[in-house]
Amino acid sequence: MNGCFLVLSNHRVGVVVTQKRWRGLFIMEAVTEVGVTTKAKTSKLQEAVLGLQHVLAMYSGGILVPLLIGTALHFSPQQMAYLISADIFMTGIGTLLQLKSTRLTGIAMPVVLGSAIQSVTPLINIGSTLGIGAMYGATISAGLFVFLIAGLFARLREYFPPVVTGSLITVIGFALIPVGIQNLGGGDVAAKSFGSAANLSVGVFTMAVIILVSLLAKGFTKAISILLGIILGTMFAGLLGMVSLAPVAQASWFHLPTPFFLGTPTFHSSAIVTMIIIALTSMIESTGVYFALADLTGRKLTNNDMAKGYRAEGLAVMLSGLFNTFPYSTFSQNVGVVRLSGVKSKAPIYYAAGILLLIGLLPKFGALATIIPTSVLGGAMVILFGTIGVQGTTILRKVDFAKERNLMIAAISIGAGIGVTVYPQIFQHLPELVRLVIENAVVVTSVLAVFLNIVLPGREKETGDE
Repeated sequence: MNGCFLVLSNHRVGVVVTQKRWRGLFIMEAVTEVGVTTKAKTSKLQEAVLGLQHVLAMYSGGILVPLLIGTALHFSPQQMAYLISADIFMTGIGTLLQLKSTRLTGIAMPVVLGSAIQSVTPLINIGSTLGIGAMYGATISAGLFVFLIAGLFARLREYFPPVVTGSLITVIGFALIPVGIQNLGGGDVAAKSFGSAANLSVGVFTMAVIILVSLLAKGFTKAISILLGIILGTMFAGLLGMVSLAPVAQASWFHLPTPFFLGTPTFHSSAIVTMIIIALTSMIESTGVYFALADLTGRKLTNNDMAKGYRAEGLAVMLSGLFNTFPYSTFSQNVGVVRLSGVKSKAPIYYAAGILLLIGLLPKFGALATIIPTSVLGGAMVILFGTIGVQGTTILRKVDFAKERNLMIAAISIGAGIGVTVYPQIFQHLPELVRLVIENAVVVTSVLAVFLNIVLPGREKETGDE
């Protein structure tokens, strides 16, 4: 095993890079090179506390996607409260689907699901152009696609070497930086308050908290630096009169997630194609998490195991569309919690799923997330998205750029992705359906990187365990 171990995450903090010879796949999200198979003995109370720790580790990343999309599409406070609560509830459902292995679904490892950050920009584009129903129709279709191709995808790992995955992760992070900067200034560029001293001070304060916690804290406290930054940043904004508790007061105490509560799914080919490509990028990321957990638990994964994990995610994504939430992928920071705790069983994750289900039934709890000022989110997002981008460059460090094919794959896919982010108008004369697909940086980068890796001569074929 080769390894380069860092501490980052695709959603916040806590990812590591390892490299294995599993059909050439570069594992993006691991924790550390651990081969321990002994199980820590824990009581039910300890398992419950560890479950709460898993929830805290993923919570900031879990609510970020619905917050960003709901705010961009101008959802009402009541809609936002439902959206966040339903998203948390369905996260619990999706996690349970992974924990229990059946004939078709479930990888049966300590996996936690959460909203996929790479879906933010495409879903905002789809919702603002085709309506929110199109978001959910495309999400359901993408989930069905993942479910159906799971077996095939588990055998295609050789097509995602470090040069492909590194380029993709780099663009996922850096392409979202403008969103973070816009939110740091207040969100609405046309508003007179955009870039005001109050917004900037709150955003910078949030960033300072995250930086200090990341540098000075250890263990689990360090792992939730983003969450602590958001909490303390919101408290600071409250002192400046920038926080209103009205959404919490207006939210109901209990609400069972209801299918089509926010809108009935509609189906548009361009939206479906876009979300299928986004779903494929999520599958690549989840593969890394699966192998990271296999390292920790001493389990040897087969293609059938991988396929069942993908199908569980596909089913969770379909349910997210039905209940008007957003696509899910496996959260890497929870792998870090498994390593830190030393408890590699599924029991704490069952407790975590139960906690998520309980929180998801309480809209008042979800409404707490809606009072976070936009500039606070912006400060956290700049660090988060920058971290993701740097993670991608770390993966690319393992690539042999003395080979021209690798240089061309990375240069073209990353350059095109960043370029489309800055100037999506380059496609303004193309049909709207085509623009909706190719104006997204993640789509452009993933398609180009995979395509070039396949067609350029000199691709190395690696073999590994089935």
